[in-house]
Amino acid sequence: MTIRIFTRLNAPLKRVADEAREIESLGFDGVLADEIAHDPFYPLLIVAEHTKKLQVMTGIAVGFARSPMTLAVLAHDLNALSGGRFSLGLGSQIAPHITRRFSMPWSSPASRMREMVQAIRAIFANWYSDAPLCFEGEFYTHTLMPPLFRPEDIEHGAARIGVAAVGPLMTETAASVADFLLVHSFTTEDYIRQHTLPHVHAGLAKTGREASALRLFYPPFIVTGATEEKFAECRAAAKERIAFYASTPAYRPILERHGWGELQTELHALTRANRWAEMPSLISDEVLATFAAVGEAKDIAPVLWRRYGDVIQDFSLICPFISLETLAGIGADLRLLSEQDAASRQPTP
Repeated sequence: MTIRIFTRLNAPLKRVADEAREIESLGFDGVLADEIAHDPFYPLLIVAEHTKKLQVMTGIAVGFARSPMTLAVLAHDLNALSGGRFSLGLGSQIAPHITRRFSMPWSSPASRMREMVQAIRAIFANWYSDAPLCFEGEFYTHTLMPPLFRPEDIEHGAARIGVAAVGPLMTETAASVADFLLVHSFTTEDYIRQHTLPHVHAGLAKTGREASALRLFYPPFIVTGATEEKFAECRAAAKERIAFYASTPAYRPILERHGWGELQTELHALTRANRWAEMPSLISDEVLATFAAVGEAKDIAPVLWRRYGDVIQDFSLICPFISLETLAGIGADLRLLSEQDAASRQPTP
């Protein structure tokens, strides 16, 4: 598979159009919008309108905060406007956020996500293939679609759907029903090879899918900088984000793969005591170098390719302290390494 290089939107809504045009001009293949402090769909609407080739993707939208019908409508409209360039990246989030932040139901997340994707596809089949809408599941039911509510601008068909996964059940779910799997930034080469990939293969086998049916999308932690000050800022930001993820009980197995399980206990205790500022100091340089690609800009692509070049098809290069030009350069280096690797595999005439 040909690799693709994405980055993430950082600009506020009023500057998204300019940022999107810059991202496209620098040669990125796509851009994603996260659902953190803002809605992920609005900025992508602007991106779709002000670019011509850039792939646009939610990375991620919180699936369980919405219904399959709501997501299907959003995905259709963005895919139609962009001329088929939109991908719907979904994530489950964790129970406290779904129940206490979004006030939505939480249960059996892997099963619910599987059914959510299946329900969206059933809605798409009704819109694009005129199939009867008769989806009745454990969590979602969609059996009503009067002609008035079916979109007419269907020439670009269904948007691609991706699922973010960390644990085994969600990973198998993504591999069995999604077009791409969003690998969490908080992972390591060892965890991907020894944990993620076996469950990807299991999920593919359950539904008889070929490995080529699923792309793996990965936004690695990157630590670099043109100056010592920028490097220090990037390093501090990476340690802060790694500490945040490492405090979450659901991510403890990743730390345990490296003998760092107690780090999760310590960090979680700090979150409960509201001592967030102290957490990054617990992330050693060894932990940082295991989770992130660290070094001069010219060294980042070789590190990423050595670790993930044979398993990841889509990289998202993200760091608020690194210029888009530098990230684009890392992306170009990754493409070159991919081309060199592909050429080396060609039989000698």
